[in-house]
Amino acid sequence: MRKFVSIAITVMLVFVAGVANGQGYTFRVLANNGQNQVKKEGAAAAVALKTGSTLNDGDELIASQGAYIGLMHKSGKTLEVRTPGTKKVAELAKMVNTKSASVSSRYAKFLSNKMNEKEQPNYRARLNATGAVSRALAGDEQIQVLIPSEDASVLGDNAILNWYTPEGMEENTFVVTVKNIFDEEIMKQEVSGNNIELDFTQEQMKNEEGLWIINVRAKENLDVSSGDIAIKRPEDPAQYAEGLSSLKAEVDESSPLNKVIYASFYEENGLIVDALTAIEEAIKMNPEVEDFKIIKKDIIERNGIKVFEEE
Repeated sequence: MRKFVSIAITVMLVFVAGVANGQGYTFRVLANNGQNQVKKEGAAAAVALKTGSTLNDGDELIASQGAYIGLMHKSGKTLEVRTPGTKKVAELAKMVNTKSASVSSRYAKFLSNKMNEKEQPNYRARLNATGAVSRALAGDEQIQVLIPSEDASVLGDNAILNWYTPEGMEENTFVVTVKNIFDEEIMKQEVSGNNIELDFTQEQMKNEEGLWIINVRAKENLDVSSGDIAIKRPEDPAQYAEGLSSLKAEVDESSPLNKVIYASFYEENGLIVDALTAIEEAIKMNPEVEDFKIIKKDIIERNGIKVFEEE
């Protein structure tokens, strides 16, 4: 009898521990701008808030003047904190509408897993082992457009493309040309800076083949070029329709934090051009938040486009 009771108690303890572990965190910090702090439940003093850290119901968030704190709820929904003062995490959680969050929670988990990977000490070593290594520019006179070298597919109606220039290059004006599969020039645009947004809904950009050949050249030195690179529609765009439609029903695209969730959807589905575009849109919305730039950097690193050098 005693043996049976002992076994029952053991099973109960394992069950309770499993439930407790399953509860996990309430929020994860996606972005943190300002001198913000967190006072953990039971702690004597507050400590600096860190991007990637988790918050539980019993914690208190202390936002500084001019703060921007981007929180991702365990459900996948997001919440922005912009007003200064002390906020109880449990109260913040009540502000999140967790209904119909099955799809967003999946991509929240995907993003959390990626953030956990980065916190591990062997993160960069694993990147190198899996092929995500630095790719030097192909010669001193090349421009590197930051897209995957293979299967650069784009699902959305627009794409924001960035590029690197040769070290020491001072020129900041470029000519971007787009051709169709028949080598016909369908768009030519002069841009200042190292990025351009392409709108595939424009009449001249439409083509049945769903393929665009892009070339970036320095305006004053046409020998400095990216060469011809291609982006295309996925072979079966319909395969993403249901997942994307469900995500849109749960998460709108009006906030930079939600752009991060969309980037997670695109990255998990191998649509890296779309993922980088979503992050660029988040950066444009809140250019002062460095964490969005770091998320962009991480997507680039993880997908073998370019490993940024540590400063």
